[in-house]
Amino acid sequence: MRLLALPLIALAACSPAGNDAAPANGVLAEGPETAISNVAATELPTGVAELAEVTVPGMRIAEAERKDRDGRTYYDVEGTRPDGSEVEIDMLVQPDGSLKAVEVQRDIAWEAAPAPVRAAAAATADAFTPERVIESRQVEDGRILYELFAPGKPKDPAMEIAWADGKATLLTERAIH
Repeated sequence: MRLLALPLIALAACSPAGNDAAPANGVLAEGPETAISNVAATELPTGVAELAEVTVPGMRIAEAERKDRDGRTYYDVEGTRPDGSEVEIDMLVQPDGSLKAVEVQRDIAWEAAPAPVRAAAAATADAFTPERVIESRQVEDGRILYELFAPGKPKDPAMEIAWADGKATLLTERAIH
């Protein structure tokens, strides 16, 4: 009887935590494959420039990419605000073909992230100093996601932290957008 109990205890100890528990090391699994293609400004779908103007008034579009991931299509439109600062808008193609702005992003220095966000990242078992940080405002609910890229791993953020109502929350799964 004791011999059967030991493997069950060991198996339970290795089982993944529930959805609301952070991974022990804080590092996210690799993201889904994404097909990326550049889109010339003259080939942008109808509505992209108009949605960019509504989302970030006065934005000057410099370049765009089409991204296909997990059955969804996005247009990532990069450019500058009227003050010259860089900005990116991620637009989701809806099932009816219309566009919806889902994120407004900018790169920031790690030191510019709120102290509670930096503390949440530092509290993980495999804490690292990000080589790139994207501050991503979610258009739908206004919360901010900080996407942290580990040194030498520029493809996907290794960690994501949500910032809302003065609280930093380490995400256990990648944000959908």
